[in-house]
Amino acid sequence: MANQANVSSTDALETFRASLIIFRGKARKSVDEVAEEVSRTRMWLQNDQKSLWEGEFRRRTKALQQAEQELASARLTTHNESALAARQAQVAKVRRSITEAEDKLRRIKGWNQNFDSRADPLAKRLESLRQYLDTDIPKAIGFLANATKILDAYANAPAPSAEASSTPAPEIPSESAPGGQS
Repeated sequence: MANQANVSSTDALETFRASLIIFRGKARKSVDEVAEEVSRTRMWLQNDQKSLWEGEFRRRTKALQQAEQELASARLTTHNESALAARQAQVAKVRRSITEAEDKLRRIKGWNQNFDSRADPLAKRLESLRQYLDTDIPKAIGFLANATKILDAYANAPAPSAEASSTPAPEIPSESAPGGQS
């Protein structure tokens, strides 16, 4: 009886297998979402933000031209110092907004240049995880199903008699063995 295992239930294996299937589905969904987010961020930087701030720069440049014309006109037509000061303040404000737009464009250009070098190493790790989820986890799920089947068959097999205990146990076929699963 020392050569005999006491298999009473394979429920724990089946529960673990079911949990592994659920984990794989959730993990694949998360990996896909992250990959999509990286792609969306790249497009946002390269297209949306670049276009937005180029447009803002053009709009603000036109606003500066308008403010400078109004200041020049105010200098010629009025001698009211408060009106001139207000026009000068407006020109200074628009110039600061142009400086902000230029700064944003420089930053976006830098982010675009560095995005791939920063994101690609992480994306490669993500692909490694995806490959693990697509190849190794299904193998583990199959192994657990096969192990459950073998253990259930073992548990349902009749106990060997005393005279049969001297004969060697039958070998498990290589396709059922843990290492034989591919």
